[in-house]
Amino acid sequence: MAEPTRSLEDLKQLGQGMPAAGGEALPQPRIDALGRAYATGKRKDAVARVWLRRGSGKITVNGRDAARFFARPTLQMILAQPFAVANRVGEFDVVCSVKGGGLSGQAGAVRHGISRALTFYEPALRGPLKTVGFLTRDSRVVERKKYGKRKARRSFQFSKR
Repeated sequence: MAEPTRSLEDLKQLGQGMPAAGGEALPQPRIDALGRAYATGKRKDAVARVWLRRGSGKITVNGRDAARFFARPTLQMILAQPFAVANRVGEFDVVCSVKGGGLSGQAGAVRHGISRALTFYEPALRGPLKTVGFLTRDSRVVERKKYGKRKARRSFQFSKR
């Protein structure tokens, strides 16, 4: 049961499949046959399916232009944040479908999906997007209503008489 002795040549062959010292190998891009990266984003009750491909920077949500679907400027700013952080403004076209929740949750879901799709398209962008927190699913949801209460925590008004 003695371990076989290994030579330096054996160690060289083992090390050829490893990344260089100090650096880790990046995962391969996940791009389909049509040149798109797909990701799912979630926020509150909203779920967004996002397809990302090289293009002119057009964002389409549920078949409509993003500026028309998300009319508030803050929601449009939320959609543009991943591209600004990654320095890729105007380089990708986004087609997404979003269901559930309200407009704010849907915008957050699309941002989460765009960020994940960017990391699938270009794995080197994972670091900058992760440091600003765009790859983390925001798990905060509405607290449920409890019995004996008016809302989740608000009590009925007390009446002395």
